[in-house]
Amino acid sequence: MQQVSTNGGRKLEVIVAGDEGSVRLDRVLAQRTPELSRSRLKALILAGSVTVKDAAVRDPAYHVAKGDTIIIDVPEAAPAEPQGEDIALDIVFEDDDIIVIDKPKGLVVHPAAGHATGTLVNALIAHCGSSLSGIGGVKRPGIVHRLDKDTTGLMVVAKNDHAHQSLTAQFADHGRTGAMQRGYMAFAWGVPNRPHGTIDAPIDRHPHAREKMAVRQGGREAITHYEVQQTFAGRDGRPIASLLACQLETGRTHQIRVHLAHIGHPLLGDSVYGAHFKTKAGQLSAVGKESLTALGRQALHAYLLALEHPRTGELLHWEAALPEDLLLLQQALAAAV
Repeated sequence: MQQVSTNGGRKLEVIVAGDEGSVRLDRVLAQRTPELSRSRLKALILAGSVTVKDAAVRDPAYHVAKGDTIIIDVPEAAPAEPQGEDIALDIVFEDDDIIVIDKPKGLVVHPAAGHATGTLVNALIAHCGSSLSGIGGVKRPGIVHRLDKDTTGLMVVAKNDHAHQSLTAQFADHGRTGAMQRGYMAFAWGVPNRPHGTIDAPIDRHPHAREKMAVRQGGREAITHYEVQQTFAGRDGRPIASLLACQLETGRTHQIRVHLAHIGHPLLGDSVYGAHFKTKAGQLSAVGKESLTALGRQALHAYLLALEHPRTGELLHWEAALPEDLLLLQQALAAAV
C-alpha cells in the first residue's frame, strides 16, 4: 500500500493481491487498510471517495480482481465539536437573545489550531447549554465578532438564530446607518500630530508573513477614527506615549494594531506590529518600563459597545473600565519621572 499526502488529506493506493480471502471491495480494503475502520471505509465508498480503474465505486459489495488498483481519497478528519468547559465569564448583560461579556486577556474566542479547548466558545457552551447549537456554525456558535487572544473588553454573542442574523447585519454596517458602536482604548507609542483623526487605509494579508495583516493597495476597506485622551512623558520630559480612544467604521482582522503601526504609533506591548519600537521602552521612567514588561501583551481594550437589541430594537450601551494591568500601566506612565 502506498500513501500520498494531499492538501488537507491523503490518498491511499491499494493493489489487489488476490489472496485477501474475498473479492468484495469493502472486505479487501478492511484487510489491507487496518488503520481505517469498517464503518469509515463504508462511508468513504458510499461518498464516492474510492475509485477502481479510475472510476468511483459506491457499492461496498463490488467485486475486485487481482491486479486492480484501488485509490482511497481520505479527507482530513473533521474537527470534533467543541465541548462545554467550566470557565468563569465576566457577564455584563444577558437575556434570552444575547450575552455580553468582558473578555479577559489570554482567552481565545473560538477553537483553532493550537487552541482546541479552553476558549470562549467552550465556556459559552457550558453556560448556555444546547441553545447555542448550530447558531453560526459548529466551531463558532453564536460568535459574530471576535477580539484577539490578548485584547480585553466587551464582546456580544448571539443566543439564537434571529439574534445572530440581526447582530451580523449590525456588525457589517458598523454604525454607518445604525446604532452600532465599537470603541477601544489603545496605549500607543508617540503622540499623533493631530488630537483626532481618521486612518483610511485598506488592509489585507501580509505578503510574506501569513500570520500578519498589512496595509496594502487593493486590500479591503478599513477605517479607524481616533482621538487623543492622554499623553505621557519619558525620562527626558518629552512625549513618549499616548492613550487613544479608537472607534471602528470597519472590522478587519487586527485593524487597530495595523492602522496605528501604519501611522507610526504602534501599540505598546505589541510584539507583532510594534517589535521595532522595543528599544523605546528605555526612554520610559523606571516604573513605566517595569509596568510595560509586566503587561506582556498589546495594550488594547474594547471599552465601548453599543447596538440595537435584536428583538426589541432598544438601543443598548455598555462601557467597561480598563482592566487592572492596563490601569497599572496608565498610572505608571503618568507617574513623575
